[in-house]
Amino acid sequence: MIQLHPAESRFTANHGWLKTSFSFSFAEYYDPRNMNFGPLRVVNDDVVQPGEGFGMHPHKEMEIVSIVLKGQLQHEDSMGHKEVIRRGEVQRMTAGTGVVHSEVNPSDTDVVNLFQLWFLPDTPGLTPSYEQIAYDTEAMTNHLLPVVAKNPPSANVAKIHQDLTLYLSALEGGRSLTFEQPAGRRIYVMVFSGDLTLNGETLKDRDAARITDVERLEIASDNGASFMLIDLP
Repeated sequence: MIQLHPAESRFTANHGWLKTSFSFSFAEYYDPRNMNFGPLRVVNDDVVQPGEGFGMHPHKEMEIVSIVLKGQLQHEDSMGHKEVIRRGEVQRMTAGTGVVHSEVNPSDTDVVNLFQLWFLPDTPGLTPSYEQIAYDTEAMTNHLLPVVAKNPPSANVAKIHQDLTLYLSALEGGRSLTFEQPAGRRIYVMVFSGDLTLNGETLKDRDAARITDVERLEIASDNGASFMLIDLP
């Protein structure tokens, strides 16, 4: 089954310094029918103004992945890390038993647009850790490029403590891909930009799909699309 979630169905808030859209219950948005999709707990689409951001705040028992689409994001945490993430990079943080961090747009002029995803870990009580990887943006063209996985196939894939793989792709107009998975697993797709069809179902900018009981997914685009696909238990 392919369950479509149009962009306009997301909860959206504009705080001036931050414009954000939540795909699942988060902060002031609570819907008991929309808490998670398997271990996927949060998909937040944030636009942060120059010089603004989230001050130091705590997390526990969560795997947190940040993907920057535009601009740059500075991360600092209680483990001693201070890094800047840009397009072409992915950040994974294991909150585990507890970590404190901040996320700030260090630019004086440009906004940052990022997606932050939270996943429930497969093991409680993990030691907090941090990882940042760079991937080849050209390798996404007409290809599903893994950037986060439980068992990373290369050093350019971040390791996560959950049985999932997160892929990024940039599909050219008129091209298609096929994704196959064993029975009983889930697929989550978010279109960053462009148009996409999933087994004939159409998605556009910021539309998402939660997919169950589909072992073969035909992915195509008439005009081109940038998107992420997550293979989930």
